[in-house]
Amino acid sequence: MHIALITPYGPQQRNGNWHTAARWARFLREAGHGVRTQVEWDGHQADLMIALHARRSHAAIRAFAERHPSRPLIVVLTGTDLYRDIRQDVDAQDSLELAHRLVVLQERGIGELGPRLAGKTRVIYQSSPDIERGPVHDDRFEVLAIGHLREEKDPFRLALATALLPRTSRIQAIYLGRALDDEMAATAERAQASLPRWHWGGEVPHGAVLKHLSRARLLVLASRMEGGANVICEALAADVPVLASDIPGNRGMLGDDYPGYFPVGDERCLAERLLRAETDAGFYADLRDHARVRRALLRPEHEASRLRQLVAEFEHTAT
Repeated sequence: MHIALITPYGPQQRNGNWHTAARWARFLREAGHGVRTQVEWDGHQADLMIALHARRSHAAIRAFAERHPSRPLIVVLTGTDLYRDIRQDVDAQDSLELAHRLVVLQERGIGELGPRLAGKTRVIYQSSPDIERGPVHDDRFEVLAIGHLREEKDPFRLALATALLPRTSRIQAIYLGRALDDEMAATAERAQASLPRWHWGGEVPHGAVLKHLSRARLLVLASRMEGGANVICEALAADVPVLASDIPGNRGMLGDDYPGYFPVGDERCLAERLLRAETDAGFYADLRDHARVRRALLRPEHEASRLRQLVAEFEHTAT
């Protein structure tokens, strides 16, 4: 089939939506489909549309539905869709109604939808190929956080937690990600100047991010909302345990029994978890072992299979 794959962000943004779109385009092409990846739909011939982000891609979703009402339309729900926009934004709500299928990126996502919408929803976990471990630094316990500096990511929670660590701790925290506005950049610079354990690396190429990740002892994900974080897939692919905010999107990725959660916005609890991971070998091993079990869900072959199965639901009906 000819597939229009719509993502609200192009490659220059290098965020989770773009990485998902690029990966899905590759999976679909490998299955023999033709794929055009676009930020806005140009009206080009398509048998099926897959649109990431119910709110931001609404214009493309509405245009495709009006021109081709009988052709299959699949809408992928992001974190801001699931945990904010579908409750208050009319465009996001309209996208839900227009879609023939909805996709959530972790198992908890379906619980945010009513029974009628849940019936047309599929779960497709994101994935990452294995990432070879690099050498860790013996003189420090390196903790990494990854993501653009924006409110939903709660980007300075880790910085605040480092200020609560005892002087004996060897923890050094690195935050990799671009500030999306001048205020965020200024805050990051002030935090780096005043907190010797926290370092802002800014935006770096994805390959360099993965190299940092391969040498880290922990990943910290402090987000206030997540639809299904790519960075969790990458951490588990690099055999790096995660400390994550206790939100549905993270539980849907890591499981209810994962021992590494901390309450949203609670830097004291995060500091306690960090210190315990550094000093308690049993706790660190428990984090690692749970992460290794969960890794089985987040492999590329599983993501590709679920995506291809979803498209196959419509292969005999697309006109």
